[in-house]
Amino acid sequence: MASTQHRNSLCQDVLAGVGLFSDLSKAQVRSVARLMTCVKVPAGRALTTEGEVGREFMVVVDGQASVRRDGRLIATLGPGDFVGEMSLIAGTPRSATVIAETDMLVETLNRREFSTLLDESPKVARKIMVGTVKRLQEAVGGPVA
Repeated sequence: MASTQHRNSLCQDVLAGVGLFSDLSKAQVRSVARLMTCVKVPAGRALTTEGEVGREFMVVVDGQASVRRDGRLIATLGPGDFVGEMSLIAGTPRSATVIAETDMLVETLNRREFSTLLDESPKVARKIMVGTVKRLQEAVGGPVA
């Protein structure tokens, strides 16, 4: 039990420093932390695979990942970045492959936990939606009408 409490405390400290959660109170961060699962990802492992069904939303806590669409590098992710929201929101296949370039630490939410997060935290939901729209605009090369 002590290790679980230590993990939750550590998770809360890390999450509080992530831009996505920066507007939340300590109580709200604790609530988010309870939903999330911390996962270590070794360098070279795929976090998502283009065309596959998405099941998780991930926030990068530590490390770097490359984002590729049709084999072409389109972005690099680092601490505070997130991935996987589009597939969960729209119920569509993954739009890109994300590969860990270094050993990584990511916080994950499954579909049910992600829905709970959006329902319970409008501030976080708004930030996720803004990030999603920006990615869509980048993907289509301009504003999305």
